[in-house]
Amino acid sequence: MTVIDYKAAGVDVEAGNEAVRRIKTLAEKTFSPRVLTPIGGFGAIYDIKAAFAPYDHPVLVQSIDGVGTKIKVARMMGKFDTIGIDLVSATANDIVAMGATPLTLLDYLANDKLNPDVVEQIISGISQACLENGISLIGGETAEMPGTYLPGEYDLVGVVTGIVEKDQIISGASIVPGDVVLGLSSSGMHTNGYSLARKLFFEVAGLQVDSWHPELEATVGEILLAPHINYTKPVLKCLQNKLEIKGMAHITGGGFIHNIPRILPGNCAVEITQGTWPIAPLFDVLRHLGDLNLHSLYQTFNMGIGLVMIASPEMAEQLKESLASFAEFKVYEIGQVVASHQKEVRIL
Repeated sequence: MTVIDYKAAGVDVEAGNEAVRRIKTLAEKTFSPRVLTPIGGFGAIYDIKAAFAPYDHPVLVQSIDGVGTKIKVARMMGKFDTIGIDLVSATANDIVAMGATPLTLLDYLANDKLNPDVVEQIISGISQACLENGISLIGGETAEMPGTYLPGEYDLVGVVTGIVEKDQIISGASIVPGDVVLGLSSSGMHTNGYSLARKLFFEVAGLQVDSWHPELEATVGEILLAPHINYTKPVLKCLQNKLEIKGMAHITGGGFIHNIPRILPGNCAVEITQGTWPIAPLFDVLRHLGDLNLHSLYQTFNMGIGLVMIASPEMAEQLKESLASFAEFKVYEIGQVVASHQKEVRIL
């Protein structure tokens, strides 16, 4: 009689244990004194009382996100060390946009067959980005599920938890017509629009990840794997300097068209003026490949702007000065808030 064990069914427990051993070393570099348990337990324990100490009325802010089909590009490249950075940026930017300081991250990594080398690459990126932004990678889950995922496929998701004083939550409620829209430049597509971009580059243009693109002066894979910018430090600097930001929108899936209205009061719309910031050549290439109209571009891609801030005209000038010291992005005045019966974004 043939003996069928867990490994024969497609799950390698030893590979899983090896992956956890490597994760433990990387994750524990990010720990603050508030992390009370090591990696490998049934749950992560974090000292909330210590985190709450500086606050009068602390509020937890949480967000969950993934890197979408950008992970397929990583697989095509055989390069997984940057998508972990993308995961931290995608989740942290969401809660920073509400005025919160990120504290912890939990990750979920699933695939058909665990490869400790790939897991280590992914977690190394997560660990690096957490360390740079004061976030503790307190734990997570690796799951090997043959039959659920196709051979070589991975799924990566993260949950970030942050904290904010209740009366300092940035909701957009105080936005009024006449306010200024500032845009912080992106490093490319970040994590949105990849299903369309992959179709345009690989199916329409017939290119491969190692194809050199003369207009972009890089290979297609290098362009598509450019890491997502994390705006945690610059935003928190502005808030620590008591600069009033009325609203922020992280430009993720849905682009300008669907993300900016999420923070607008019912009597406001935003007008974005084209030409007020340099559009990266990447977006022109994608536009031509797909013959995309203006609406499709601005509801799919970030168009070179990763985070939007809305402030009074006077405060906008102070914000520009505060943000000028961060070399990884540029700040542009890209539009204004106008009176409207419909919350919307108009591209002028």
